[in-house]
Amino acid sequence: SFVPNSPAEECDLFLKALAPYSKDLYAHFDLHETTDTDNTIFRPAKALRDGKPEEPWSEIPDGFYAVGDTENPCPEFQTAVIKSVKKVTHIAPADEHGNIIGEKLEQDGVINYPLKKLLLCAGFSNAKYTTTTEVYPDSPKVNAQNCVDAQVAAITGGLDYLKAEKN
Repeated sequence: SFVPNSPAEECDLFLKALAPYSKDLYAHFDLHETTDTDNTIFRPAKALRDGKPEEPWSEIPDGFYAVGDTENPCPEFQTAVIKSVKKVTHIAPADEHGNIIGEKLEQDGVINYPLKKLLLCAGFSNAKYTTTTEVYPDSPKVNAQNCVDAQVAAITGGLDYLKAEKN
């Protein structure tokens, strides 16, 4: 949905707001949360909006995970994000097939997607480092503050990595 003149108004507005800066981005942290309503409300509404059949439901991973870019995976950066998050919450385990949401686990808590090809937010720029984070606030193992702390830990872990890399 992250294309100019996107039918998703929030995506279009985001791209317009960041257009003057997008070519200068060094890193992009795309913070997400996935709730149980993704399967019961979001997916049906998206299918209706896009005039497409509803996609089959997927199991929502119980825990934090990150999505890197298939074309630019930055594994050490993703490791720093996960390592920092592990200090405050649990990492989503792979399923019985070694996957998270149908994608092969690249490392503990990390999968990769072709971000630009799929028109995902973290792929809108040519930032050297990108990650999309996912927390699951409906998990019985966390609370709202824990999810906020996990997102903050993801950012600080990534920024600490970037600072160390620059030195």
